[in-house]
Amino acid sequence: MTTPARAARTAPPLVGELLRALRRHLWPAPLSERPRNRAYLRERLVALPVLTVVVAVAFGWAYGDVRAGSAELRDSFAPALVGLAEAETSLRIADREAEESLRAGEAVRLGGLSKRYSTRTTRAVQRLNLVARSGALTTAERQELDVVSGLVVDYGNWITFAQNNVGDPALRDAGLSYARSMLCSAPGPAKETAADGYPPCRPDTGSDSDATAVVDRISTLEDRLRGRLADRAALGGGVLAAAAVAALALILLAVGLWRTQLFLRHRLRLHVSVPLLAAAVPLLALPFLTADAVLAHRAQQRVVSTADELSARTSPAVESTIDEKPFGERHPLLIQVLEERVRHDLAEGRLSALDGAAPWVTPTGLLCAALMGGTLYAYRREYVLISRSGATA
Repeated sequence: MTTPARAARTAPPLVGELLRALRRHLWPAPLSERPRNRAYLRERLVALPVLTVVVAVAFGWAYGDVRAGSAELRDSFAPALVGLAEAETSLRIADREAEESLRAGEAVRLGGLSKRYSTRTTRAVQRLNLVARSGALTTAERQELDVVSGLVVDYGNWITFAQNNVGDPALRDAGLSYARSMLCSAPGPAKETAADGYPPCRPDTGSDSDATAVVDRISTLEDRLRGRLADRAALGGGVLAAAAVAALALILLAVGLWRTQLFLRHRLRLHVSVPLLAAAVPLLALPFLTADAVLAHRAQQRVVSTADELSARTSPAVESTIDEKPFGERHPLLIQVLEERVRHDLAEGRLSALDGAAPWVTPTGLLCAALMGGTLYAYRREYVLISRSGATA
């Protein structure tokens, strides 16, 4: 196995010097090669603060990115996905209510459409507005959402047209059919219902970016948001690289601090350096911060799974149980239940005592680096003054 000393003899000058410095940092030098006290203090004056800065910046950035990811999922992505899912299911429930109300014939002209229809269309518009304010959409997606909102208004106008012409079956059916064509890309006749009692609303090939129907446009937005949510919840290459750099620098820093304390005790007869110990105390928080980051990342992965369920498994039949049985047993695929699961996962996926700690990791590390540098500079300056006084005497 190649040792740092052997590698230093065969490497280029700069690399060799770095390897020799690394060997002096990690392993005690032989008696014949031990550096003078002044040179040793000079090396530590540079190495320890630099390693502390590297740990603080790399770990602080990685930890802050993971914590920020949880905040974005909680405050932006999750509300947007929930809003889109509720808007889609509410529109489909409203569409079925409109069809059943129009079957009543002339009675709907006086009594109007059912209360569930008006409630669900209002809820869909409100949810779309909340999605627009969530901050999760890009500029192009905001424009697409504006188009969806406009189509929802047009859909309501055609349902009103069918209601006003309920006495004429031809005009009524034409208005209802055109409204459904705006809502669904594969509306189908009423008898072609799925297992949940609702007619199909998407083509068998799935939605794509060229979809023109409201449901397909919403589905496309959901797909894009889920993709970005999964990317945000994943540990990117930058985070992994920063974590690896921080871990390596932390090991070197711990070894360097320990050997520096031994040096101060054996060479300068200083039992313990209190300032260096004080500067190292914040390092004890790193295991807790790491555990907090691991919990946050696991919670984010659970949110990704919940988001998939939210888009693929929720249905109008499940959502309609809120209106029919508001106090009944809650279905596990109810949108509200899934939303609560997301909030619970993100709330549990952290150490609450460390809330707000992420912005202080790097500044605290820089302060510790300054304290280490000042302490070692004072030791070196004092040693130089004592050495010169002794030489003069």
